Amino acid sequence: MSVWLPSAPCTPGACVEPTGSGTAVPRAVLRLAAVMVLVLAGVVLSPLGGLIPAESVRRWCRWIVRAAGVRVRVTGAAAPTGGLLLVANHISWLDIPLLAAVRPARMVAKTEIRQWPVAGAVVARAALFIDRDRLRALPDTVARIARGLRGGQAVAVFPEGSTWCGRAQGTFRRAVFQAALDAGVPVQPVRLRYRLDGGTASTAPAFVGEDTLLASVWRVVSARGLVAEVEVRDVIPPGSHADRRSLALAAQPATSPEPGWIHSALVAQVM
Repeated sequence: MSVWLPSAPCTPGACVEPTGSGTAVPRAVLRLAAVMVLVLAGVVLSPLGGLIPAESVRRWCRWIVRAAGVRVRVTGAAAPTGGLLLVANHISWLDIPLLAAVRPARMVAKTEIRQWPVAGAVVARAALFIDRDRLRALPDTVARIARGLRGGQAVAVFPEGSTWCGRAQGTFRRAVFQAALDAGVPVQPVRLRYRLDGGTASTAPAFVGEDTLLASVWRVVSARGLVAEVEVRDVIPPGSHADRRSLALAAQPATSPEPGWIHSALVAQVM
């Protein structure tokens, strides 16, 4: 098992539930086209890098999510400047623009994202790529993250190491928190949730298991009434935790399954 890629039991068949009445196909196609146009605009402008104001990047990221037909609710705010480690639970490809809408940051990403159509080119401009199958590369990855943090950059990472459906979650892996300790910078936890208009948790945006990116994107653009909730929690100041284990535990969002819902994979383990 890779340090960066713990095994998640979530799969499309076990976790992803229908959202009820979906939007009309023509509208879904228009949403998909709008997302593609915005992402392509990012590809064209990505060589400008740091010349683009942070507020413009944040708005562009929100537009991508809104173009997909997902409303965004953000509570709290991240520190606008200075070195900062942003950490969040991981559910969907939507998590990436949602975190960037909180604060533009260098994304710690798996090398496979380079192969994503169109979007991979955008992510590659600002990502710190990790090879999840090479344990020996881990210390170098942590050192590169720490260098960026010392230089005043924000770095965003999903410490679970894998996507989960949102009704279950993984444990935050400790390694990346060492970079924040080494650099002496704060950690900003972010909690991501996806719901329907009525408040019911939705797994439609989940990008899990053997799901393909195209299938996940189509599921989102064809859904009706999806809402992304972004809870920016209180910052954890540097020096408040002596080691990466306690720091990871402090950043980990506490959650419990939705009432009446039990993960099918967990049922299989106790049967």
